[in-house]
Amino acid sequence: MANKQKPVRKKASESAENSVPAPLPLDPSLEVNLQELGKRIGQSSDVVFRRFTNESLSSLALAFVYIDGLVNADVVNQTVLQPLLETVTLKSDSIPATDAFRMIKDQILPIGGVKEGKTLEALLSMLFDGYTLILFDGLQMALAADTSGWEKRSVNEPTSQGVIRGPKEGFTESLRTGTSMLRRRLKTSDLRIEEYKIGQRTQTGVALVYLDGIASEQVLKEVRRRLNAIHTDSILESNYIEEFIQDGGLTPFPTIQNTERPDAMAGGILEGQIGIIIDGTPFALLAPSTFFNFFQSSEDYYQRYDISSFLRLIRYGAFFVSMLLPALYIAVTTFHQEMLPTTLLVSLAAQREGVPLPALAEALLMELTFDVLREAGVRMPRTIGPAISIVGALVLGQAAVQAGLVSAAMVIVVSFTAISNFVIPSLAIANSIRLIRFVMMFIAATLGLFGIMSFLMVLLIHMAGLRSFGVPYLSPVAPMVPRYLKDILIRVPLWSMTMRPKTNLGKETRRQGPDQKPKPAEGKNGQVESGQPKPQGEDPA
Repeated sequence: MANKQKPVRKKASESAENSVPAPLPLDPSLEVNLQELGKRIGQSSDVVFRRFTNESLSSLALAFVYIDGLVNADVVNQTVLQPLLETVTLKSDSIPATDAFRMIKDQILPIGGVKEGKTLEALLSMLFDGYTLILFDGLQMALAADTSGWEKRSVNEPTSQGVIRGPKEGFTESLRTGTSMLRRRLKTSDLRIEEYKIGQRTQTGVALVYLDGIASEQVLKEVRRRLNAIHTDSILESNYIEEFIQDGGLTPFPTIQNTERPDAMAGGILEGQIGIIIDGTPFALLAPSTFFNFFQSSEDYYQRYDISSFLRLIRYGAFFVSMLLPALYIAVTTFHQEMLPTTLLVSLAAQREGVPLPALAEALLMELTFDVLREAGVRMPRTIGPAISIVGALVLGQAAVQAGLVSAAMVIVVSFTAISNFVIPSLAIANSIRLIRFVMMFIAATLGLFGIMSFLMVLLIHMAGLRSFGVPYLSPVAPMVPRYLKDILIRVPLWSMTMRPKTNLGKETRRQGPDQKPKPAEGKNGQVESGQPKPQGEDPA
């Protein structure tokens, strides 16, 4: 008697993968294919089915399927329906379906993108991308003509990353528009674009963009692996991709940049980063990203290096002010009053004399109030949102001081902290500072300056251990590479940055000639020649 084998218990991931139906090949019968398509789509009202039956001599039967709203109706009528209906060979001769298939694909359709499909799943995927399907009776193959033309937003100035000098156009929700904007800036054959479909129900298009020979092959392999490992129902925005592929999920610091500017993405790709554009959102991703990338703005390279360096130092200063100022105020006023000058100490003591709340509760009240006002300004209609947030901050701050709930110094500290938070060009790192600031306030109220310094050391150790696709988060400062510090805290002149910064996974490549410093043309006695012809005759000297 044969031994009975015990049933093998499958994992949840394996059962989920097995629940996906296998690709169903097309049936030779046109009616069966149309019924199966209608069953899969659910007889939706926006799906158009149109049959084309040849008259008299020919037994050729066709059917057109497209989704109204995802296609350009004029393109469908002029490049698909009209050529097929007016072709004499298809109307009068008895032509086999195989010959009609080749003739339609190679000769009749005046359109660039024509694909073949042999399974219902492949046809459905192209149908949802705006293709018009052409099904044949008697064939297990179909054609799909690219007639996509849905409504999309025009190219406008980015709303989250504005600059005074520089390009004024930003990404849109269209994937193809985003890739074309990069192609227009990077006119090189080394630019590579790889496309993925992620999301079982949304089938969101994701484009991986990089420069061949500059991007690290090891990082590319890791990015591809993480993208292919995503198994989810939906991808509706770039943050879905960011959370699925980022390193260090239990960290407040972002390890992947997001940008709305094509010039910023082009600059990152030229530095060896890898861009990820997601269909349906204007925010694209850049990886790998280090801590210092979040303090660099596109405008740093559109103006003089001395001004750019000064503004970048201001950003780093605003980072520390936004993170530490309320905590320092709480620690000094609670534990370390001896550190303040006598005049300032007397002034603060006089302000806090009638305040019933401790410094921590006072700071929390003002911080939470300001965050509520900021969120209200974002969610309210644009016509009244800014006015409400500004008036609310002024009225509530003044009223709280007059009512004796908070001191005037605390209002100044919270206001300057909030303004410093807006100086940072990256919203991702600015939001992480908002969370860290509350933790610092509790530690300052408990342990004073000793607690603040201890927490800063823990935070620095945590940042030193972070990786972005294998690249150290604090590079090139930790590990220290002095020759790559030309574009970190300050920006040196462009002519002196001859090499691209190298990570531990990348390779050092040259971006310009070794001697690009401008030099004036010198004449006799070190004077600059004017370029005018010398007078004839003897020299008057």
